[in-house]
Amino acid sequence: MPTMTVFTEFQKTAEKVPANPFLHIPRQAREDDAHTALDYSYAQALDAINVLSQQYHTAGYGPGQRIAMVVDNRAEFFLHLHALNKLGVSIVPVNSGFLTEEMAYVIRHSDSCLVLSLPVHVEKVKQALARIETPVQIAETDSMETLPPSAAQVPGGEVGAETEAAVLYTSGTTAAPKGCMLNNDYFVSMGRWYVSIQGYCRLEYGQERMLTPLPLVHMNALCTMMAMIMTGGCIIQLDRFHASTWWETVRESRASCLHYLGVIPAILLNLPEQTNDYIGDLLKFGFGAGVDPEHLQRFENRFGFKLVEAWAMTETGTHVCITTHEESRHIGTPCIGKPFNPIEYRLVDEEGNDVQAGEPGELLIRAAGENPHKGFFSGYYKNAEETARVWDGGYFHTGDVLRVGEDGSFYFVDRRKNIIRRSGENIAAVEVENVLLQMPLVAHCAVTSVDDEIRGEEVAACIILRDGVTAGETTAAGIVDFCNTKLARYKVPAYFMFRSEIPLTASKKIQRGAIKELLAELVKQGKCIDMRELKRKT
Repeated sequence: MPTMTVFTEFQKTAEKVPANPFLHIPRQAREDDAHTALDYSYAQALDAINVLSQQYHTAGYGPGQRIAMVVDNRAEFFLHLHALNKLGVSIVPVNSGFLTEEMAYVIRHSDSCLVLSLPVHVEKVKQALARIETPVQIAETDSMETLPPSAAQVPGGEVGAETEAAVLYTSGTTAAPKGCMLNNDYFVSMGRWYVSIQGYCRLEYGQERMLTPLPLVHMNALCTMMAMIMTGGCIIQLDRFHASTWWETVRESRASCLHYLGVIPAILLNLPEQTNDYIGDLLKFGFGAGVDPEHLQRFENRFGFKLVEAWAMTETGTHVCITTHEESRHIGTPCIGKPFNPIEYRLVDEEGNDVQAGEPGELLIRAAGENPHKGFFSGYYKNAEETARVWDGGYFHTGDVLRVGEDGSFYFVDRRKNIIRRSGENIAAVEVENVLLQMPLVAHCAVTSVDDEIRGEEVAACIILRDGVTAGETTAAGIVDFCNTKLARYKVPAYFMFRSEIPLTASKKIQRGAIKELLAELVKQGKCIDMRELKRKT
């Protein structure tokens, strides 16, 4: 059986349809460095990939190494990913919006031996590397002819399905982000799933042009990549979501389908109605998660194409993805559909007992068949204890509370783990709390999510101030300013509630459920200090 890797799947398609468009960067996404669109055919991309791969090989990089990439949503990301995958080198995508301390953590923890950076981010990367005890080399995307030779030993080994392809860092219930190790089989399984799904998401070989504004540091955008590679389609990659030019970009790029997060339909619905809003003659479907159930029908009626909601995690991949790719989608409810592949699951209460039919419970899930880990991540890097915990009892513990209807449809209810999902970004409440507690004026705090019509969820903080500190907007603004020096902007609290006490359990743990309910009610009543405007400005 031939080796199945990300690169070999790309190579196979490039040999089959070399003239087909592989990558399109719209002009609206290139305003920082150009004003014209950028295109690669599969043949052109393969030539560029082979040149880069040879440069890395000559410099001594090979199987078992990791290279961090601060490359944003640029064409270079795809080319370097495949060049390195060909050699068995794993990539570690790094969010350029991270503060230097956050960036340094990911580079240090992942044991990356090199950082590949866009020239615009080099100084920031150097500042991050200065925080790391072990020297790490840096390379610029436009200076590959001076690529520094590998200073680290190459572990070596055969490159195959089990070879690590990437480490994606995702927020967990602890303060430090966890590195999800993803092998080649994870990505190939993701592509095969998309090829097979059919229904509203049916892909025609060599015909599709899939648009995504989502960041390449996340699994969702990489799912787009695999879907197009394995169907001979074209990736339309935006630098980010641009509301004002969104439909213009869709039309100019000739997109046939797109990926979204719930924040995108919410923003588009708020735009003034136009006579040419209907675009169903061009777009077949949108695939994503988190759309407000009350928005779904309005969106589809106005713009003329289906929004296919789905559930998946970086850890689970898409082999066990739950999606509304077929009827009934139960529009107007938080329905996330049914699994496409056979799965085995349990819904359990907080004591781990199976709930009654129709009742909500935490989703425990695994692939059906001989390999229950099929398509899942390989584990958390340097965290075998947490890996074992999430697989306790032979099922992956998702931390998400769902219920199942009479027809087998799944409905999202809540998150049991203390994660805030803002505009598609996972934020660990504990990470934000640890930063707040570094402030001398904060005696105690609890961070949670509150619903937000545009972002899905927003960060809210309940704070006990030390004696002598006055509660109010001035203090809240000072806290925002401090957090901006320690956290990426999206993690900073937007709502503040100052209290004399925080609800605790008998064991002195934070009663997060009670705080979440209290903050939600106060935000609804307009009785929290709202710092969203300041957060946006900074």
